[in-house]
Amino acid sequence: MAFGTFDNFHPGHNSYLSQAGVFGNEIFVIIARDENVLKIKGHLPQENEDVRRQKVESALKDLNFTGEARLGSLEDRWQVVREVRPDFICLGYDQQVDFEALKELISKERFFCEIRRLEPFYPEKYKSSILRDN
Repeated sequence: MAFGTFDNFHPGHNSYLSQAGVFGNEIFVIIARDENVLKIKGHLPQENEDVRRQKVESALKDLNFTGEARLGSLEDRWQVVREVRPDFICLGYDQQVDFEALKELISKERFFCEIRRLEPFYPEKYKSSILRDN
């Protein structure tokens, strides 16, 4: 499982999905909702959530991965984790996440899940905030 906003899909996003895809036979990618991006980052993404989801789906097909891209929940950020019960959760190198809440959820729901922090791909060039500001 991978999470992200995936605004203006770029080679850094593609690298993130490529790295995440090696951890299983199927990959679930959860796309941040516009409303949640606004709450967390203080601004809306440049592309709406449906466009971002479609771009991630297209990337998964191009990478020949089985899985799906779906929008996250507006009410419960961990809903899809409970539903899918992934073996791995892959986080981007700079992705902000409440590790304690995530570990608590995994323990409470009683499933095995490793959390992996993935490697950056030319972060000085392919980072959404840099690309957005240019």
